[in-house]
Formats: sequence, C-alpha cells, structure tokens
Amino acid sequence: MAASSLSAPPPLTSGSRLGARRTDVLQRRDGLTKGQLRAVIAAIAAIHVGGGWALLQVPAVRDAVVEAVPIFVNFVPPPQVPKAEVPPPPPPPPSPPRPRPTPKSPPPPPTVVAAPPSPAPAPFVAAPPPPVPVLAAPTPPAPEPPPPAPPAPPPPPPVPQDLPISAIRYARQVEPNYPSTSVDRREEGVVMVQVLIDDKGMPNEVRVAKSSGFPRLDASAVDAVKRFRFHPAVVNGRPAVGYAKIPVEFKLPE
Repeated sequence: MAASSLSAPPPLTSGSRLGARRTDVLQRRDGLTKGQLRAVIAAIAAIHVGGGWALLQVPAVRDAVVEAVPIFVNFVPPPQVPKAEVPPPPPPPPSPPRPRPTPKSPPPPPTVVAAPPSPAPAPFVAAPPPPVPVLAAPTPPAPEPPPPAPPAPPPPPPVPQDLPISAIRYARQVEPNYPSTSVDRREEGVVMVQVLIDDKGMPNEVRVAKSSGFPRLDASAVDAVKRFRFHPAVVNGRPAVGYAKIPVEFKLPE
C-alpha cells in the first residue's frame, strides 16, 4: 500500500536537462537567477543615469559639458517659391500729332526819341566854418597862505637851587608817626630830610640827608615829608625850584 501510493518522478528529457544544467551553472557563479540579474543591471543603469543628472545640476560641471560638446549648425536654404508668370504690359496708346508752329511776324523797329538836355548843375558853395569860440585863459589859483609859525618852545625849567630855611613856607605840615617799636626801645633823634620843591609847591625827590641812627625813625620822617605841601619859593619875582633841608625831630616825653 505504501509502495503503491508513492509515484516515481517523471523522466527528464534532453532539453530539460540542458536548461537545468545552465541554471545550475548560473546559480553556481553569482547565486542569482536571470530575473534577479536583470534587476541588478537595471538598478546599476538607473544609478549611473541619476548620478549623471545630479552632476549636470552643478553650474560648473554643466558649463564644462556645454563647452566640451561641439555644436553643429546646418544652414538650410529656404524653399524656393515658384514665381508667378506676369503678363506683359499693354502697348502704350499712340501719341496725338503735334501741331505745326505758326511763323511769327518780325517786330517793328524801335523808335528813338531824343531826351531833352538836363540843366547844368548849380555850383556847390561850401558853407563857411563856424567861428571858433575863444576860451578865456583860466584864472590862476590864489597862492596858499604860508603855514603858521611853530609855537615858541617853552622856557627851560628853572635850575634847582638850594633854598635857605628862611625861604621855606609850609602850606601844610603832617606830624610824623612815632613807631611803637621805637617808643618801646626809647629811640630818639633828629632826621635831616632833603626835598626838591617844584614851582607848584609839591615835594619831589624826598630822601634822608642825615640819619637819626634808627632806620625806623628815618623811614617815618621821609613818609611824613612826602605829604607836606609848600608855597613855592619866589626868585626875581618868579616861582623857583629848589632843594630844602627839613629837620624832623623824634623825642619821647620824660
């Protein structure tokens, strides 16, 4: 029963054997069938085509390919259009006959009439020139007045002279200041002050002619004499300038 249920495989023919052998050989070499091999080839071709298209998207590659590929231009002449036959123009109409010219009679000869003689022109008399006006000679300008004489120079200042004590007249006297330090130290003495009195009675060039021995007293005496006012001395009826010596005494009460 078991033996009868199992059927034997059908016998192989020569064609089937050859196909099976080729299939086995292909499967032994790369392990792919024909359908798988075609799919692989198609995928490789698609990859190459896609890579080429991607490279052409780069501007530099596209410009290089355009420059490298030659461009051929063929000039094709335009097709000739057959010319339509133009009918010949009609003949011109005959020109009318020209009229014959009529001969002209000659003009009569001109009559010459003598013109009356023209009167002789009157002689031209030139008008006398107008009298030339006589211009009066210009009056010379008056001479300029002489410049005024320069003012007389001022008289020279009077020469200072030594004035005696009797010629000194005081307009104002100022009491000298007694320095406190000199009071404390019991400093006393007479200061002889020389002063130049001008012609207006003002003191000038005040200096110590003879010291008291104490500088503080000398300075106080000079300061007081500078504030003096004098009546100017009169010499020969005119104010005079002179030097005077004025004694200034510093004395403490006992």
